Amino acid sequence: MTGVSPTQRPLTTGEVTYLLRASFGAGTRVRDCGALTGGGYATVWWALLDDDRRVVLKVAPPAGTRLLRYEHGLCAAEARYFRLVAERAPEVPVPPVLHHGADPAYGEWLVTGMLPGRSLRELAEVGAPVDDGPARYDLGVALAALHRVTGDRFGYDGGRAGGSTWREAFTAMLDALLADAADGDVRLPVSADRLRALVGRHADVLDEVRRPALLHFDCWDGNVLTEPGPDGRPRLSGLVDGERFLHGDPLLDLVSPLLYRRVEDEPEHPLLRGYRSAAAEPLVLDGSARRRLGLYRLHLYLLMTVEMPSRGMTASSHPQRHARLATLLDAELAALDKPVVRPDHRP
Repeated sequence: MTGVSPTQRPLTTGEVTYLLRASFGAGTRVRDCGALTGGGYATVWWALLDDDRRVVLKVAPPAGTRLLRYEHGLCAAEARYFRLVAERAPEVPVPPVLHHGADPAYGEWLVTGMLPGRSLRELAEVGAPVDDGPARYDLGVALAALHRVTGDRFGYDGGRAGGSTWREAFTAMLDALLADAADGDVRLPVSADRLRALVGRHADVLDEVRRPALLHFDCWDGNVLTEPGPDGRPRLSGLVDGERFLHGDPLLDLVSPLLYRRVEDEPEHPLLRGYRSAAAEPLVLDGSARRRLGLYRLHLYLLMTVEMPSRGMTASSHPQRHARLATLLDAELAALDKPVVRPDHRP
């Protein structure tokens, strides 16, 4: 397989067999295997072993690959996430961790069980209309369960951006992305100073977040697996790619599932109905929540812009993606630039 981005190393079936034998023993036989596509970071293969287990092998980028600051050690992070969810939120379907290893030649890799189902993205690509509302409702229920798990600090673990408060952690996450942009000579549609000033202006709403909830962060349609329910409509069968998890504001997890949209403008979306049905606390999308959601979309669109060079993309090679993200960033900046109406404001 030829990697679609510089972070994805090419693998042969022989190398896949080698890594699985290093994971499970020299007697392990691979009956069949193949590359999995859809992601842009790690190299991912599925394999059928001689004991009938279906597994997923994820191999980290080669040594020396340019990564964003928060992307270091993601195989180990994903293993920690899946184990944490299995222990603290067992009702949420995540793959079982079977092996986490490292090799001088191949670096870090992770082997998990392979969950059944097709992603929401795959269902949408089939072409025929699909009522995926039940699966999105289930996703809301699953996120509510994850958010009941509390961490001991905000932000990422493993020495990456974080802090004792959500304001401190989110500011550190933004600063890391801006440093990544400078390192990669990424052209941003807005200056770093303006972004920092904007986050500082709205930092009061970040201070309202007092509990570091467990977040998946990356629940876009490609990471949400489904299987047909009794009525034939898709239901949630798994959440995958938990490598980017962190602890923070639960609202952050409501951005990626409605990518390029505003969740607060769709109060009856199945995701929100499912979330409200299972959340430990009421979901209130008031002015404060809307400002935080705007900051989180700003962060996500900035991340998607800054990661482009590490994925082999530039503004000239992928002008539509770059332009779309710039437009989305501009819209969020404009909304956040509007005068803030305080609860006690009187016209």
